Amino acid sequence: MRIRPIRTLTAAVAVLAAVAALPVSGATADVPEPVPHTAPADHAPYIVTVREEVDPAEVAERVGATPVHVYRTVLHGFSARLSPEQVEALREMPDVEAVEEDGRAGGFGA
Repeated sequence: MRIRPIRTLTAAVAVLAAVAALPVSGATADVPEPVPHTAPADHAPYIVTVREEVDPAEVAERVGATPVHVYRTVLHGFSARLSPEQVEALREMPDVEAVEEDGRAGGFGA
């Protein structure tokens, strides 16, 4: 009876190894990998909304920001820790619709 669980475990490990070795599909190849967050912890987190036809990651790159997240569905923009100089530069860009400090939303007992 002990042989069956070992065979099952061995088969499961083999299947997982085979799946892990599969190439990434073309559908996910166009999605950029997240960039590790490297901004100083003393910079406040912001959510930046950009015009629909503009690449949010490219806007972040223009001011030297490292996005924590890039949004492309409901919200079109990015979140990042930004210095005051970066915030000011973003607010002056015509491609940027809004630059808001990220924080706790009001209402519902807040």
